[in-house]
Amino acid sequence: MKLKTGDIIPATSLESVTGEPIKLADPDRLVHLQFRRFVDCPICNTHISQLRVRAGEIEAAGVREVIVFHSSAKSIRSYQKDVPFQLVGDPKKAHYEKFGVETSLGFLSPRALGAAARGVAHGHFGLQLSGGPFGLPADFLIAPSGQITAVKYGTHAYDQWSVDALIALAKDAAALPTGWRPTFAAE
Repeated sequence: MKLKTGDIIPATSLESVTGEPIKLADPDRLVHLQFRRFVDCPICNTHISQLRVRAGEIEAAGVREVIVFHSSAKSIRSYQKDVPFQLVGDPKKAHYEKFGVETSLGFLSPRALGAAARGVAHGHFGLQLSGGPFGLPADFLIAPSGQITAVKYGTHAYDQWSVDALIALAKDAAALPTGWRPTFAAE
């Protein structure tokens, strides 16, 4: 089941690939929880390289990055040595299921193929297919209360928030009153 804006995140214990526990409800800042595909995915690495370049801006916007791959912690540690974010391995895709992140042939989209070509040009060949090539991205912006302030489920493998969109969403979330909960038409 997909989560929506206003939902409280599922009770989840995450552990970084370095063994640190990760709290998704961070009392001091917003958390951008991203679900990506396998660790060597050229499409995902095109996006992550943009995040890496603008890591200072993201942090200044009050956002902590947590990226989940459906690869093992060992393969993530060997491949993603220079990523300044918390990384999580989920080869059994248990967290993907808990957050409603789907599997698909989303890499066949023309936009995804363009990102794949850029990733390959930068040395990401997708040879470590741990967890398989199938999957869609998802983005969650989580308030200190654990409430989801914004969510995006990708429709293809390169369908995620840009850094500019993330920073704008963080500014919007910072303006929300404490204890905010959206009102839906059905309520």
